[in-house]
Amino acid sequence: MAISDDYVGAVGQGTHPHPKHHAAGRARWATRSTFDPALLEALTGHSDAVRAVASAELEGRAVAVTGGDDGTVRVWGLATGTELTTLASHNGSVLAVACAELEGRSSAVTGGDDGTVRVWDLATGAELTTFTGHSGRVRAVACAELDGDPVAVAGGDDGVVRVWGLATGTELTTFTGHSGHVRAVECVELNGDPVAVTGGDDGTVRVWDLATGDELAVLNGHTGGVWAVACVELNGDPVAVTGDVDGTVRVWDLATGTERAVMTGHDDEVEAVACVELDGRPVAVTGGYDRIVRVWDLITGIDLGGLSGPELDAVACTELDGSPVAVTGGGDGVVRVWDLASGTELAAMTGHYEAVLGVACCELEGRPIAVTGSEDQTVRVWDLGTGTEFNTITGHRGSVNAVVCAEIDGRPVAVTGGGDGTTRVWDLTTGAELAALTGHNGGVEAVAFAEFDGAKVVVTGSSGGTVQVWNLVTGVDRTTMTGHNGAVRAVACIELDGRPVVVSGGEDRTVRMWDLATGTELTTMIGHLDGVLAVTCVDLDGWPIAVTGGDDRSVRMWDLTTGTELALLAGYDRWVRAVACVEMDGMTVAVTGSDRTIRIWDLAGRGLHREITVPLSVDGRSPVSS
Repeated sequence: MAISDDYVGAVGQGTHPHPKHHAAGRARWATRSTFDPALLEALTGHSDAVRAVASAELEGRAVAVTGGDDGTVRVWGLATGTELTTLASHNGSVLAVACAELEGRSSAVTGGDDGTVRVWDLATGAELTTFTGHSGRVRAVACAELDGDPVAVAGGDDGVVRVWGLATGTELTTFTGHSGHVRAVECVELNGDPVAVTGGDDGTVRVWDLATGDELAVLNGHTGGVWAVACVELNGDPVAVTGDVDGTVRVWDLATGTERAVMTGHDDEVEAVACVELDGRPVAVTGGYDRIVRVWDLITGIDLGGLSGPELDAVACTELDGSPVAVTGGGDGVVRVWDLASGTELAAMTGHYEAVLGVACCELEGRPIAVTGSEDQTVRVWDLGTGTEFNTITGHRGSVNAVVCAEIDGRPVAVTGGGDGTTRVWDLTTGAELAALTGHNGGVEAVAFAEFDGAKVVVTGSSGGTVQVWNLVTGVDRTTMTGHNGAVRAVACIELDGRPVVVSGGEDRTVRMWDLATGTELTTMIGHLDGVLAVTCVDLDGWPIAVTGGDDRSVRMWDLTTGTELALLAGYDRWVRAVACVEMDGMTVAVTGSDRTIRIWDLAGRGLHREITVPLSVDGRSPVSS
């Protein structure tokens, strides 16, 4: 199977209507099938995008063979999740992988940027053969038997499909007919004869007789390039399942050349297709630019569900049993607790039925708790020791975008900011609303807590572009700070030279620092190339710094004393919406969240310490009963 440019798992930038929030009212997953969306293993080792995946059996073990932009072919034990072998020989990206048996030995056939097709012994890692002949990239490879001998079928940018004898190392035949790049190849039997099914940029699906080289059929119907092909039998009839750049998946009867079904659901190019049986029924699994893997019932054409990575919108750090943990929330509505030292998931707490946008941690009656806010307009309180929810608080008439915890007269409270333009204060012991602070011209996007001159204050940022400071006890608006040209998405507080300051980030791409007492803007820090979505502050070796995340896919460190950028921490392929800091193993680390990835950064060393992959969810939601 070949996975073309920017496929799921090696995906490029997606789009989103709003940099902070998800579209409201997305349907929940109703369980219509029994497939389990749980992520079984994340195989890490490639140093760049993974472009191709195939599976095989090696000495009785199930293995996966992958190729990527780092030029390597890697072999993984699927039972253990460990890397068994690295084959490094392509001069450029590996774009296609297929597996076959060659003289009783498990082999892989790969195609790449360098225009070659290479054959590998999976047991020894030795390269057996290199086929040359293509005048451009080889984007697709499949294997079959022809007159009892194994062959490889390859297609690429030159528009030619070539058939190679794996035992003899010779080119057997070439197929010409596609008027553009050949993106996909699959082999199947039709009326007892081996055929190749190919898809290309010309929008056609073509069927070729491997023995004679004749073109048997041209299947028309796709409105864009065909980038993925898989074959399977339906009720005894061979069919091809194809995906194209217009987002459709089509099913073709290969015997008659007719289109049997058109399945829609992807929002962008479909770049990968595979077929398998699920509960005795044939299904197709598709993936593409919309970053969702969908499962289709091939008999009925029904979309059984999509597997996608939840967008991480919120993170907070605390200690649990003496160990640092992160609490995260995102697009699937699940609140997860992670052991930062090991990277393991300790708990997955469900209750929210829309995206979790805000998380804060504190203690309640000696118990560590998390307080979360969601698009479902609720505030929920969770016992981190047991992983259970013990209170749901309602009152906001819009999404709850931000949460912070504080104390009033010795009582733990939560302060939340909402899309309804209010900042609300809640007694965490009773769940009662203590105050509703109004005054922002727009939704409240960010909340922080500070103390100065003996007063407890809350700092809020809004979609109207203002930063406001409120007396937490009296509810009085003390100061309004203006300067951002657009929504304020994040606020944090820290002391600088003995005086409290506010650090804010906004859609105008700036990070601004304000004197909390006077409301005066002290400095504007410029460096982000797009909106600033997350801010946290921490003392690093006695120096106050800010850590910010943005729509430009970067995490940046700032020296608040000088207002200069200290470091650019890159690595995300989507926006960074969540940042928190904590002490771990003697290090001050920043924990950042983006699409399906939590990264832990060593701030002193300016480097990545650990990466954690968040489990897949169904259609961006955790599975729930209908």
